[in-house]
Amino acid sequence: MNDVSNSVVFPQGNKMPEPFNKYFIGQAYLDMLVSGDKEFNCPIGNVTFEPGCRNNWHKHPGGQILLVTGGRGWYQEEGKPARELKSGDVVKIPANVKHWHGAAKDSWFVHLSVETNSQAGPAEWLEPVADDVYNKLK
Repeated sequence: MNDVSNSVVFPQGNKMPEPFNKYFIGQAYLDMLVSGDKEFNCPIGNVTFEPGCRNNWHKHPGGQILLVTGGRGWYQEEGKPARELKSGDVVKIPANVKHWHGAAKDSWFVHLSVETNSQAGPAEWLEPVADDVYNKLK
């Protein structure tokens, strides 16, 4: 199993805060590197997923960019196959595309979440990723 200490670039942060933790299966951690204030309008968070942790399906009205900094994980858009992610991968998610992301079953996973065009509004959280969908991923 990969150890998160081998992939820490930014601080792990604290356990995912309310109300967001209810949109995750498993334990995730968050350290906000750039707040969503009006000056920068581009929140950036370091998100760390324990092995097997994933977030629910969701959409960002302004889009999102994921910059993978450690471990191994998955990204999937609705209607498309899941894509394996590793350090150095970049995922550009257009506005309002339904997707999920999270750790592989046997690895920690760390990425920077960049919320683009955040003035468009907060993420819309949807249903959990079904266990049978996630468990098919290697």
